[in-house]
Amino acid sequence: MSKIKRFFSKKKEEAAFKLKLGGTMGEGRKLNAPKQEQPTTSRSKHEAYVPPKRNSLSQEARAAANAALTRIEKKDSRDFNTSLAAIKAQAKRELEAERRQKEELASSSSIATSAFSNASAGDNKNLACQGVFFRCPLISDEVLPKKAWKAKIKDFLYQQLEEDRGLTACLIIQNCNVKEKADECIATLIKYLENIIKNPDEEKFCKIRMSNRIFSEKVRYVEGALDVLYAAGFSEVQIDNEPFLLWTRDQMEAGLDLNTLVDALKNSELIHLELDRNIKVLLPSQARRVVLPDDFYRISPEEIKREQQLRAEAIESSQMLKTKAMREREEQRNLRMYRYSLVRVKFPNGLFIQGTFNVYEKISDIFEFVQSCLADESIDFNLVASSEGKFCEEDMEKTLYECRLIPNVLLLFTIPGVPAQVSADLNYLKEDLLMLVQSM
Repeated sequence: MSKIKRFFSKKKEEAAFKLKLGGTMGEGRKLNAPKQEQPTTSRSKHEAYVPPKRNSLSQEARAAANAALTRIEKKDSRDFNTSLAAIKAQAKRELEAERRQKEELASSSSIATSAFSNASAGDNKNLACQGVFFRCPLISDEVLPKKAWKAKIKDFLYQQLEEDRGLTACLIIQNCNVKEKADECIATLIKYLENIIKNPDEEKFCKIRMSNRIFSEKVRYVEGALDVLYAAGFSEVQIDNEPFLLWTRDQMEAGLDLNTLVDALKNSELIHLELDRNIKVLLPSQARRVVLPDDFYRISPEEIKREQQLRAEAIESSQMLKTKAMREREEQRNLRMYRYSLVRVKFPNGLFIQGTFNVYEKISDIFEFVQSCLADESIDFNLVASSEGKFCEEDMEKTLYECRLIPNVLLLFTIPGVPAQVSADLNYLKEDLLMLVQSM
């Protein structure tokens, strides 16, 4: 089975599962029956996060670590001693330096910085990461920026046209056009095909005048649209010296029927990209870099600079006191500027791990990310945010956006019951992740 057919087969299975799930109402219970006790699974606010038992490195962590290693190997860098003893010694030296310098302590204890100061900095050397990267399981194991994936997805789909023209063309419409054009085109194509399905013998439904306004505006110049019609059995002909598309049953793509093509049009969607965590392991001195790349923003760099200018002018000119509602509106406007959040977790031994998250991912995703990086994935741990304190069970389903952990946040890794002096001498990360410690 080709990759395109597997894609639509999976979507069909998911739709069937959701339909089955939605129709299940559960077992009934008599009104006079004794009330059954529900198992208590929630944790109190001060309980540690209890991770599930896992025997091996998660697939996501393995892929992310391998991708990061690949990127690092491509860079020219000096030899760096990545032994555990050397890393611990370096981290300790830097922690001592921070304790002696109050300003450095303040900068390392809070990673949150102004969105506008981040946007105005243009030195790539100071960026906390070089961008936002993705993986596409349908196509390959590569880790690339979204822009590169768009070009690669387009090339991949056009390569599949010869093997599965109709199904592939449905995906081309969704992935190679702007959403508004794609939606209008698909709706029009579905109408053309359903008219033929219901009235196969009516001549008016079996031909399309190519100069027709609706066809010209919504179909003709949309990538993939004509390929869908060709696969459905349409071919170009001249009628009274005017170009038409004429449908005949014997011109249909082998193994494809109109109902299948209509279903494919209805179920086609953007090919899914998985956000790569872009894992980094940092020393304390490296964790001071909090400037975010442009990929983290929803708006362009020019718009960010304009927002910065307007905000600076407003601060200088306005002396009025703001109400709570006004402050909340301004905060929400600032938060909506971001697509992604940079999450750093500081361990007691001074090392940091860093990962990229979508702003609508959940707090539980951060816990799972940290757990996958630990040498002992079974240990109980807490993550503490300076603004929120410890996370509790109710927080696990909240998004980073809801918790205002945007655009970047520092979380402290703690183990309940372990003294600070003892925890500072322990190593927590997998050995392969220690290889990601970057030389200065």
